[in-house]
Amino acid sequence: MADDLDALADAPRILPPLGDVNRPFWTGGARGELLIQRCQSCDRYQHPPASRCLECGGEVEAVAVSGRGAVYTFTVNRHPFNPAVPVPYVIAIVELAEQQDLRVPTNLVNCDPDALEVGMPVHVLFEDRGEIFVPVFAPD
Repeated sequence: MADDLDALADAPRILPPLGDVNRPFWTGGARGELLIQRCQSCDRYQHPPASRCLECGGEVEAVAVSGRGAVYTFTVNRHPFNPAVPVPYVIAIVELAEQQDLRVPTNLVNCDPDALEVGMPVHVLFEDRGEIFVPVFAPD
């Protein structure tokens, strides 16, 4: 995705350890893909990644989704808990377009925090952190 990320892209992040279950989610951004698990039996998407379907216990596979969604909820952090992270920044939960209740915790970038609204359409971008590509979202 060819949008510029804001100053948060240069801020330090605690990156997750990669394992077989979560690797597709954290590395799909290298190809510009947001990979979310979908059950091969009941077709339900799930996040965070798990070794089996949390609904029916079936086998899951990571599949590319549209990367589109809507802001489900958010908060604007204006307190400098970490001086290396510029404020304000937005912590949000985005509900992906593929399924009601399919939600991803994230940051919203490239936006005026005072102009955000619940329900606002957003699309995924990726912060390149080496082997890990952190999914963040920006307003459409």
